[in-house]
Amino acid sequence: MDAKHVVRFEPVGIEIEVDESQTVLRAAFEQGIMLMHGCKEGQCAACKSFVLEGEDIELDKYSTFALPDFEKDEGFTLLCRAHVFEDVTIELLNYDEEMIRSGHPIQTVVAEVVSNEPVTHDMRHLILKLVEPQEIPFWPGQYIDIMIPGTDATRSFSMANTSSKESGQLEFVIKVYPDGRFSHFLDTTLAVGDRLDVVGPYGVFTLRDGRDSDLVFVGGGAGMAPILSVLRSLAEKGSTRKATYYYGARRRRDLCFEKELAALEVSLPNFRFVPALSEPDPDEPWDGEVGLITDVVKRHETDLTEADSYVCGPPPMVEAAMEVLTALGAPEKRIYYDKFTTTGI
Repeated sequence: MDAKHVVRFEPVGIEIEVDESQTVLRAAFEQGIMLMHGCKEGQCAACKSFVLEGEDIELDKYSTFALPDFEKDEGFTLLCRAHVFEDVTIELLNYDEEMIRSGHPIQTVVAEVVSNEPVTHDMRHLILKLVEPQEIPFWPGQYIDIMIPGTDATRSFSMANTSSKESGQLEFVIKVYPDGRFSHFLDTTLAVGDRLDVVGPYGVFTLRDGRDSDLVFVGGGAGMAPILSVLRSLAEKGSTRKATYYYGARRRRDLCFEKELAALEVSLPNFRFVPALSEPDPDEPWDGEVGLITDVVKRHETDLTEADSYVCGPPPMVEAAMEVLTALGAPEKRIYYDKFTTTGI
C-alpha cells in the first residue's frame, strides 16, 4: 500500500486520508464525503478546486478545456485527477454543505440480471439483484458505475428505485444508443442470470429534505430514472409538497412509466405529471402538451423564486432548462442537475 496523506477541505473543515494511488475524489467517495463532480474523467470541471497549501500534486490525464494550463499554474486542480504526495489544503469552489457529510461510502458489488426489458423503442428497464453484498445504501437520485465485462470500461446509470434494503435490487432506465459499447452489450448480449460488477453510489442529484418549498422537475430521455426515484421517495414519505414533473419526448412512443406517474398523482395529492411531445405524430391521438419541454415550463410557471428545481437529461436539454428556470426566478444554488452524457462508443 502506498503512503497516505491528509487532505483538508475548506471552507467546510473536513479532513480525509488519501492514499497516493488514489485520486482525491475517489478517496472522498470511499469515506462517504459527497463532493461535487460530474464525469470523474477530467473532462467537465465540476470538481475543479483551488490548492491553498501543498505543492506535491500530480494529475492523471485530463482535458485542458476543463483545466487550462494558466489555471493549473495559478493553483487550480481537478479532484478527479489529483494524486497528493504530501498533506494539502484544498478550497472547494463548488459544494453543497447540506449534503457533503451525508454520503454513503462507495463499494463494489456483484449483481445478477433479473430483467432486461424494453420500455420504449430505444430505452431498457434493467433490474439487477445484488449478490455480494446484498445491499448497497444510496440516496434516491444517485447513480452507480457498471463495469462492461471483459473490459476496463464502465458506464454510469442512475437508480430508479429508492432503496436496495428491502428488495435487494437496483433498477435502471437506460437509453440504447446505436453502436454504443454498453448499449450493444445491453441490447444483444446481456441476459437474465448474467452477473455484473457495479461500483457506487455516486452523485449529489438528491432530494434536499427539511424544506417545504415547491418542487419542479424537468427531464427527458433516460433522465426519467433519478427523478422517478425521487418521486417514489416522496410517495413513500407521504409528502404534501407541491411538485410538478415536466417530461419532454419527441413522440408518443418515447413516453414510459405513464401509468405509474398517473398513480403518483393520486398518492401525492400535490403532484402533477406534465408530459410534452416536441414532434407528435399526426396519426397518433395526443391531447397533452406540444412543444419543447422548456417552452412548456414557461407556459405553466411564472415565479420559481422559492422553488427547488431538479433537471436531468441530455446536456442540451439540461442547459436550456437551466436558462429558463433562472429566468423564472429559480435561485441558481437551488437548481440541481444531472447531465446524461454519452461517450458515443
